[in-house]
Amino acid sequence: MSELIEIDGGLGSGGGQILRSALSLSILQQRPIRMLRIRAGRAKPGLMRQHLTCVKAAKAICGARIVGAVLGSQSLEFEPQSVRAGDYHFSIDSAGSAILVLQTVLPALLCADRPSQVRIDGGTHNMLAPSATFFAECFLPMLQRMGGDVQFRCERVGLFPSGGGQIFARIVPSKLKPIRVLARGELQSISAQAMVAGVPMVVAERELAVLRKQLKVSPHALSAIDLGQTTGPGNVLSLTACFEHVNTVVTAFGEKSLPSAQVANRAVSALHGYLKSSAPVGEYLSDQLLLPMWLAGGGEFSCAQVSAHLQSNAELVNRFGGPQVSIAKDGAVAVVAVN
Repeated sequence: MSELIEIDGGLGSGGGQILRSALSLSILQQRPIRMLRIRAGRAKPGLMRQHLTCVKAAKAICGARIVGAVLGSQSLEFEPQSVRAGDYHFSIDSAGSAILVLQTVLPALLCADRPSQVRIDGGTHNMLAPSATFFAECFLPMLQRMGGDVQFRCERVGLFPSGGGQIFARIVPSKLKPIRVLARGELQSISAQAMVAGVPMVVAERELAVLRKQLKVSPHALSAIDLGQTTGPGNVLSLTACFEHVNTVVTAFGEKSLPSAQVANRAVSALHGYLKSSAPVGEYLSDQLLLPMWLAGGGEFSCAQVSAHLQSNAELVNRFGGPQVSIAKDGAVAVVAVN
């Protein structure tokens, strides 16, 4: 077992990402960690249900010894053992992000000795986390391009505040290979999906009508889904633009007293913001590519901006040794390299 590494959980933006990445790297390197000031940058610091589920999931896949895994804890000791494949089922018991729990255990399970299946109950489309749509249509294609053999399904949508969603992933051990993502290529398609739960269907239809008018999206590429009363109440609009070498997904959430046209306009504005730059990798995908590229032993991509999440994740990765992350400005874009 390698020497323990102590981590400041308030690094950078001081959110849960530092915890999740540290757990993944700890298992991958078989290196014990001690984390202090967990989520120090948040209004409610310490482990919330979602983060506690990440810790418990990480423990389950490697039989780790842990100290401090309780709600509200601002310190944690995590001593991993060998990764073990299996059929796992984790539940957040809230609308917390199921996707973030999956991303915590995914890198390690790619290095297991046999395939694993993972089911996670919780939220699937959250304002402060990558959605199941983003994972399936933006992140997963990049991982598969690197050689990751992962199948994913959103079995049941779970919206804030009720949650109640479920995701499923089958993860086959894979040796990832480095990739370079420096251009997005030609636009292939634009599609959109509007979901409502406990909200009139006309809300979704109005949102899609705005997208059809402003983006000239084909009616066949638009879908409206009524989730009924099983989750929410809520409304989420996902807009996907597929290019030759990368996809981008922007998400807008309905809010009480917010007209459906404004929800659609937020999605259009976010897509236009992405298109203003020539950089292929969007803000939310950029920090999520670091661990797969670290696992692959290298990689390179360009993005329009260096977010606090990207910067803090890069600093954390570099503390664990192995491939190092460098970020350099190249005119109006930033080039991120792992080598």
